[in-house]
Amino acid sequence: MKKICFIEIGFHPLYPKRQIFRRGMVIELKKEPKERIGTLFSGRDLKRLIVPLVIEQTLAVTVGMADTMMISTRGEAAVSGVSIVDTIAVLLIGLFGALATGGAVVAAQFIGHKEPENASRAANQLYVSVGLLSLVLMVISLVFNKQLLALIYGTVDADVMGYARTYFYISAVSFPFLALYNAGAALFRAMGNSRISMYVSLVMNAVNVTGNAIFLFVLHWSVEGVATATLISRAVAAVIMLFLIRKQSNPIHIDRHFRFGFEPKMIQRILRIGVPNGLENSVFQIGKLLVQGLTASFGTMAIAANAVANTIASMEVIPGNAMGLAMITIVGQCVGANDERQMRYYTKKLMFIAYGAMIVLNIFILFGLNGIVWLYHLEPDTAALAKQLMICHGAFCMLIWPASFVLPNALRAANDVKFTMIISMFSMWTFRIMFSHVLARYFALGVLGVWLAMMIDWGFRSLCFTIRFARGGYRKHSFALSQNSAAQ
Repeated sequence: MKKICFIEIGFHPLYPKRQIFRRGMVIELKKEPKERIGTLFSGRDLKRLIVPLVIEQTLAVTVGMADTMMISTRGEAAVSGVSIVDTIAVLLIGLFGALATGGAVVAAQFIGHKEPENASRAANQLYVSVGLLSLVLMVISLVFNKQLLALIYGTVDADVMGYARTYFYISAVSFPFLALYNAGAALFRAMGNSRISMYVSLVMNAVNVTGNAIFLFVLHWSVEGVATATLISRAVAAVIMLFLIRKQSNPIHIDRHFRFGFEPKMIQRILRIGVPNGLENSVFQIGKLLVQGLTASFGTMAIAANAVANTIASMEVIPGNAMGLAMITIVGQCVGANDERQMRYYTKKLMFIAYGAMIVLNIFILFGLNGIVWLYHLEPDTAALAKQLMICHGAFCMLIWPASFVLPNALRAANDVKFTMIISMFSMWTFRIMFSHVLARYFALGVLGVWLAMMIDWGFRSLCFTIRFARGGYRKHSFALSQNSAAQ
């Protein structure tokens, strides 16, 4: 842009950094370029991170659906027995999953702060933490198998309880293997390399499905076959992941000779993220167990319909789950780089992608719902109830699920874990549990009332998390803390 200046000597008022030397001189004035945002991750980087995550989540869900369909050949009691154990297992697995998230956040922040050595130290301590915790949870599950199931599902039919006890015993042995796999997968995602976890997940799920087919249809086992296939697949995945994460060429790696040591300060930093996240997840899953107990009181038909609906529901949120995992890596590195502008930019971008993908996916699923439910060989009344639940779930998935479950991962990656914990715990107990009883019993909506209460819970969460992000309430926990990362 050319302009005639009438200033003798000094600085042009619109361009204070450009000094002018002669009156009336025609000079070239160029505005200072605006600072670019969105430079930490290019479009190609985002694709390399997100696409494998979507594939990995799809594999997990489709294999879960295949498990349910395979075991459904043994009857609705077998499906119900596996379903109620999976609910308890999710609670226990969520504890070391929360630690894996804490380790991934810390490692991602160190990577963003250009401290790969500290990131690898965090990886070592993550493996120490999840390894010990998963062993404790395995022992508890094996010793108190009968008591845990009776405490929560004491009213279920005897055949359902028998299947549940068998499945719980065998699947509990797989907890340490799953913990090691999850820790490695979380660390590879923290590096921005989600292809590794995708490939290992592909192997794990292939082993699982193959094992199910052999044990169920060749050896004619029942739920013990499904549980054994799960155990073998998780053990294979854990061994592969341990081998890969030991490679010293990775930006984040563990000690080649497994000499992890014990670093209290590093573990404390991981726990600072992992403990609130674990408490949040535990309370959430305990609430689901209590609600599951309410569902069980409506009979085997309600349990089976709820199990099938939960399986299909997990398919409806695949893009959201993938975006939530991507949030940990992307926002964590932005916080480590002390760059709030890019943190907000990428959070909004991933939320936009999550909403768009979930709207498209849920529309397709709702249109194909009849064919999907048919695959489960349900009785007509059970199938009708499952479809009713899925229509309700799919509609609200498109409206508020990403704000309820994807957005809080951005807050967690910014160290704002106490806020997400408090909101989630309050919402679970106040809305989901209380309204489940009110709608299911007093309004006589049955299991549909339980699912409607879940939507009320989502609505409250989405409102709180959106306001928190919009007002920047995470700042006092994130960017001030990230400046001290090297010291820790």
